[in-house]
Amino acid sequence: MSEEFDLFVIGAGMAGTTAANKCAAQGWHVGIVDALPYGGTCALRGCDPKKLLRRGAEVIDAAHLMRGKGITKGTVSIDWPALMAHKRGFTDGVPHGMEDELVGNGVATFHGSARFTGPNQIDIDGTQHHAKRFLIASGARPRPLTFPGQQHLIDSSDFLNLDRLPERIVFIGGGFISFEFAHIAARAGTTCVIIDHGDRPLKEFDKDLVDLLVERTEHTGISVQLATTIRSVAPTTTGLNVTLEQGGKTSVISADLVVHGAGRVANLDGLDLDAANIAFTPRGVTVAGHLQSTTNPAVYAAGDAADTPGRPLTPVAVFEGKVAASNMLKGTTTTPDYTAVPTTVFTIPELNRVGVLEHEARDSGADIAVRHLDTSGWYSNYRIGETTAATKIIIDKTTDAILGAHLLGPGYSELINIFGLAIKLGLTARQLKSMTATYPSIGSDLGSML
Repeated sequence: MSEEFDLFVIGAGMAGTTAANKCAAQGWHVGIVDALPYGGTCALRGCDPKKLLRRGAEVIDAAHLMRGKGITKGTVSIDWPALMAHKRGFTDGVPHGMEDELVGNGVATFHGSARFTGPNQIDIDGTQHHAKRFLIASGARPRPLTFPGQQHLIDSSDFLNLDRLPERIVFIGGGFISFEFAHIAARAGTTCVIIDHGDRPLKEFDKDLVDLLVERTEHTGISVQLATTIRSVAPTTTGLNVTLEQGGKTSVISADLVVHGAGRVANLDGLDLDAANIAFTPRGVTVAGHLQSTTNPAVYAAGDAADTPGRPLTPVAVFEGKVAASNMLKGTTTTPDYTAVPTTVFTIPELNRVGVLEHEARDSGADIAVRHLDTSGWYSNYRIGETTAATKIIIDKTTDAILGAHLLGPGYSELINIFGLAIKLGLTARQLKSMTATYPSIGSDLGSML
């Protein structure tokens, strides 16, 4: 039996390391464990490496958009191994750097698989550790699939470590992963197909803007097949056959690679939560609003491993980690503020949302004005040759408050942050419109969007 800890954190991603460092800074004896390299999904297997690879796709797309507008057709292309090496130049140093920071702050670091053996006790590869409190921040994993041949798929982590891109890739699921990766792979010369079981993809985003993005996606050469069910994936001598069913008809498409992009669930397997009387669902550990387990008061949870109202986003994991740490340190019951958290699909161009959707605003009974604009011809988009861009801003007529902002266009992932700040601070459309922006910039378009 090791010494007793004030807090033991399971999971060394953004939620876990944030909480561990915060509690250690207050003099607590803190331990942290992860079976994977420290850094979590975002830094190693998600947001950061994805956007590094996207840079190559941005350059290819930018050159394509400007052909005939001063840029002549040349030999610009993606060198995938070199782009992957560029990605690794960032990700390879993350685990060591993050662990060094933890150790420097006095956190005891462990590597291995943890499982609960009692309400206040875990086992890490045969060694028992006791703690007054635990934070479960073990992240998420790909949702289990049940069709025959699902074992032949790779997941997002595998995709982000491919040494080469094959000629034909099928992406299963109509969410962030499939759209973002397909937009990267297509610009590298791969033939991509997205298969979505539903009748519309990216359901958390504005339907009108999603329709435009799907059109732009298909114009890029990516096939998007909706209302389509995967029946099986079977190996052949030349790759994989994917059997589909759509509208009662069966078809087969051939692929070299099939990527699982059909959602994620809380990564709780192997933790043996029942041994510690920790209630949970596929969405995560069942917690009260202040992130404490509803069945074991010694346990808190944050990030993708917690069943909270927050979206599975890195900034949400970070502030949940901060709130959980503060509540443990102070014995308080503060609830995280999920107001006005922006989210982005980093396709080309990117799709953004903050606040409510149009139908949600109408269902609430609010008297709203919807400012829906095609911005493809605006100077900032004309300048770079982009032909697909649009915005939809939802404003409460009574209070002039901004209820939601939905943006599709290049560079709009930066602009959405301003709308998020306005919603969080309660600024009116009139106040936001009064901002004087540097010109010509994408930010100077904001006033016209309102």
